[in-house]
Amino acid sequence: MILFAALCFVGVAIAGFTAFVIFWPLTLVHIRDRHPALAAELGEGAFARPEVIAWLLRKDYRAARDHNLNGLATPAWLSLVTLIGALASSALLWLLAMVLP
Repeated sequence: MILFAALCFVGVAIAGFTAFVIFWPLTLVHIRDRHPALAAELGEGAFARPEVIAWLLRKDYRAARDHNLNGLATPAWLSLVTLIGALASSALLWLLAMVLP
């Protein structure tokens, strides 16, 4: 039963990844088009750079005070948090299943 719950969390992580792949590029395109100074700060290839992902996790996009940016970045943030949380929960449940008889 524990491994089934871990597998369910993997499914939630896949859903989070799918949402992230939809909203994160939209957020980056909005930043490129409407906030050139912020785009220059984030740099080229921002999609998978760890410091830009950390920027998203810290919700630093709110400093731009752009409601449209918030509307795109918040779902990207939520999907990333869901992805990380689901993978961590799945890993913990898998470890628990290995320890318990």
